[in-house]
Amino acid sequence: MARELHIDVTSPAQGPALRRAAVLTDGVLSDLYIDRVERPTLAGAVIRGRVTRIVAGMNAAFVDIGTGRDGLLPAADVRVPQGGGHQGGDKGAPKDRPAARPQGPIGTALRAGQTVIVQVKADPVGAKGALLSMDVALPGRFLVHTPLAAGIHVSKRLGQGASAAAERARLTTVVRDAVPISSQGRAGGWAGGWIVRAAAAGVPADWLAQEAEALAMDWRGVARAGDGPPATLLAAPHAGIRALMEQTGQPVSAILVDDRAAAGQDLYAELRRWCDDRATDLLPTLKRVPTGLPLFDGGDLDGAIATLLRPRVPLRGAAAGSLVIERTEALTVIDVNGGEKGDPLAVNLAAVPEIARQLRLRNVGGIVVVDFINLSRPPDRERLILALTGAVADDPGNTQVYGMSRLGLVEMTRQRRGPSLLDLVAADAPAPGVSSDDDDAVM
Repeated sequence: MARELHIDVTSPAQGPALRRAAVLTDGVLSDLYIDRVERPTLAGAVIRGRVTRIVAGMNAAFVDIGTGRDGLLPAADVRVPQGGGHQGGDKGAPKDRPAARPQGPIGTALRAGQTVIVQVKADPVGAKGALLSMDVALPGRFLVHTPLAAGIHVSKRLGQGASAAAERARLTTVVRDAVPISSQGRAGGWAGGWIVRAAAAGVPADWLAQEAEALAMDWRGVARAGDGPPATLLAAPHAGIRALMEQTGQPVSAILVDDRAAAGQDLYAELRRWCDDRATDLLPTLKRVPTGLPLFDGGDLDGAIATLLRPRVPLRGAAAGSLVIERTEALTVIDVNGGEKGDPLAVNLAAVPEIARQLRLRNVGGIVVVDFINLSRPPDRERLILALTGAVADDPGNTQVYGMSRLGLVEMTRQRRGPSLLDLVAADAPAPGVSSDDDDAVM
């Protein structure tokens, strides 16, 4: 299975300037990352904010993060050093020890005017501000650094058995040696916990050590920021960086970068610096595309992206049928249509991988309801739910399948990861629920 990563920046003359990263698996678009150059995502950014007010009825605080709109910090996402005190305090720097959820109402842990270090969990949506957390997590390809936690935790996806146990022990030792951690959670002089992703299985120790050091240094820069007005201390990764973090844990044969558009100046240099700092194994595959057709013209990637803006998706393979994907204010609805002579179970099973693919490529978030073709036999319904659960298991956006309702509708949720594809590529995004076969014209 050959995998390539194509990264480019579009010209403003074609509409909003976009950073795009496409993953091709055996030549087929399998993952897509897009953000606007002039309006980048905030999700993942670490910000020095200031509490503007405490709302006891919501058990939450509003925090000025310097964007002109306060973010919301729920009590469940507040962290204070164990033993009391305020995270950030009056000096703005997080305490150098593990933190925990406060006991009692949010007003016992935070006060108006206090400086806090927060991470953006979700971008603003409509009239709602950004969703914030003080439980910072800094992701990498193989590791996630949780500086206010303690200990090393290896992903359960690594599996069971003697070989998995041996690999789990190896990974724990490698991370502990790379960033020494005491029983108090101190790592190299600063607080820290670590989550080891399943993708780290079999990865050489020096790759993990390089990433651990880079993530720890990211947090050290945040912790040294001190007090001051609201400001971004660690920028959110843009589409190209997110693709490198989430897609290169597995082998890629090439990472091609086209930064010839005016808005893309220095994109290749930026990606190369990122690899130099934390992923030197990727440098041999990272190449700039200096001449010829635009990168996304090859293999008609632009055409493939345009089809993602249409509601109807034909199913590939032997099973005839199609999907119709409609967005509303409250949820996204997917209708599975069978051909004239299509076997219901066969069409439903053929729809499963395409549904998982479309959710990822369109960056659908929130509640999703799937209306499969009716299945009368309980074993067939169970098989369908198991297939759908397996198909979304590797989605970077946390996706849960809750089963089939009495009306035969499958209920799902998918983590919101910024604006949807339609909202990103449209110069003037349509209101939720509006879709058209001509939507691809915005490309």
